[in-house]
Amino acid sequence: MFVRRRRHDPRWARTFIVSGAVMMMLAGGAFVAQDMLVGYVTGSVRQDELIVPAAKQQGRHVTISGAKTILLVGTDTRPDQNPTDAVRSDSIIVVHIPADHRSAYLISIPRDTWVRIPPFDNGKARYSGGHDKINAAFAEGGLRLTGRDQRKHGVTLLADTLRENWGLTFDAAAIVDFAGFTKMVEVLGGVDMYVDQETRSVHIGHNAKGETKVPYIQRFNASGGTDLIPVAGVTPQTYHVGWQHLEPWEALDYVRQRDTLPNSDYDRQRHQQQFIKALLRGIASRDTLTDPGKLKQVLDVVGQSMTIDSGGIDLQDWIFAMKGIGSDDVLTLKTNNGTFHESSEQPGAEALDDTTLALLEAVRGGTVESFLASHVDLVSHS
Repeated sequence: MFVRRRRHDPRWARTFIVSGAVMMMLAGGAFVAQDMLVGYVTGSVRQDELIVPAAKQQGRHVTISGAKTILLVGTDTRPDQNPTDAVRSDSIIVVHIPADHRSAYLISIPRDTWVRIPPFDNGKARYSGGHDKINAAFAEGGLRLTGRDQRKHGVTLLADTLRENWGLTFDAAAIVDFAGFTKMVEVLGGVDMYVDQETRSVHIGHNAKGETKVPYIQRFNASGGTDLIPVAGVTPQTYHVGWQHLEPWEALDYVRQRDTLPNSDYDRQRHQQQFIKALLRGIASRDTLTDPGKLKQVLDVVGQSMTIDSGGIDLQDWIFAMKGIGSDDVLTLKTNNGTFHESSEQPGAEALDDTTLALLEAVRGGTVESFLASHVDLVSHS
């Protein structure tokens, strides 16, 4: 019997879904050669105000020049979910782009981080403020709302929470829903990526007849953790170390796994970040760019799955300004050194360690590149 000590949300926590926003806001360089295609890109994505002005940068003229910080939020709503049910953010990524617009840094905020969430009134529900895990901020902001209003107020309270706890403010934001985004992998026909550690699936296995079966029974134990009980006769799908092509079902299963990995959600975050870059390589590949039908499908899926708040800057300006950022220039940074860092205030929740707090200070001051010069170990090799 395999024992995972920390309790976790049984739903998928799919950090990789924000890759759509990264593609649209950072990878436009692949498309700038064709004006018509740029127009299609900017026309296919849904644009809306996600962060009300009070949560945005204050007291300065809006311009595409200079360093930029973007809030990316990933959600995962079930097809049968009541539209008024609370929706928590499955992923929170701070993207920092230095003033030269030649690179982008992705910083994942652990969703179980214990924070103070400020008071908030969305017009239908009032939150008095208090302490909770950071992924509750999006849920409280959008409580009792649906659709556009739920997204807008959820992202706003999340941005307010990030500002109150760490002084972060944002020039733009994007939210991506996983529901339609699985189609991206199917359109691309899978991904080519490096599997950096042997990973066993808790969701997919096969019996002696080759039939697909669930390989483990998951049960909560008395200590608040989860026990994985192997199902007799079922061999888990295993992903071995090395470069390989993952079929769509394999890629989506691989990036879900955390229960059999030594660092749990941090290993999964790293794999999902690697997956983001693999998708970026896939969309920018010659096979995609030279196939108009395939490229249109990719852009349609991205546009249907996400909403962008461009912060008052034309989306086409974003694309042209960021045209020099390729997939190899998108660097993912470790938080808490890639391990669980328990909160001293709330057992079972997380806190950000001193190095991560210093990294966020560098984001505020626009000094991330110089900070990383003495903290090269924070860069994930993906």
